Amino acid sequence: RMGQLLSVGGKRAPEAFQRDLGKVMWEHVGMARNATGLKKALQEIPVIREEFWENVSVVGGAEDFNQCLERAGRVADLLEFAEIMTLDALERNESCGGHFREESHTEDGEAKRDDANYCYAAAWEFTGDLAKPALHKEPLTFENIHLAERSYK
Repeated sequence: RMGQLLSVGGKRAPEAFQRDLGKVMWEHVGMARNATGLKKALQEIPVIREEFWENVSVVGGAEDFNQCLERAGRVADLLEFAEIMTLDALERNESCGGHFREESHTEDGEAKRDDANYCYAAAWEFTGDLAKPALHKEPLTFENIHLAERSYK
């Protein structure tokens, strides 16, 4: 992978792609999110990733400590992680934890969970570079506590 990053020979620094990705994540996959924004992010992230692999500029070599190469590797990982995180957020159509799904709230505007459909731990399996990952669900069981929605009122 280091050789692949070093051989691109593009014109944009890894930081530029990290900023582009950060903007998409901030605007569409933040604390408050909705299906429209999440779908838009899932269109924009692959475009950024494709340009990254065609136009990233990594100066230096692999022989010594290379901060630019290290950053490029982290940005490549972030591009993959951002897409799976966005896909997971779209799949989970509820307000959960600190994330408010705009389509899922009470009449009073409080976050509304959907424990009947989303009481599971999710794990996404990589199925290939351009293939959609597979979702695996492990049901959560609670013996000593009862699930309850938070109220900040």
